[in-house]
Amino acid sequence: MARWSLEVDRDTCVGSGMCVSIAPDHFRLDAGTAEPVDGSVDPDDAVLEAAESCPMEAILVRDAAGERLAPEL
Repeated sequence: MARWSLEVDRDTCVGSGMCVSIAPDHFRLDAGTAEPVDGSVDPDDAVLEAAESCPMEAILVRDAAGERLAPEL
């Protein structure tokens, strides 16, 4: 199965914790901002939901080909 890449722009993140609440297996808070538990994840709708729910749009999810999956433009 092709994996997705997961990034958090820590300069943009305000540490709301929405991503951790929605996808705790994939995100954690560190020093007041979110970070991915792993930068490469199996496809998971919770990851997309977390990216779409981020109030600062600080989360970027890309498929194996590098295409942006979330947040939607």
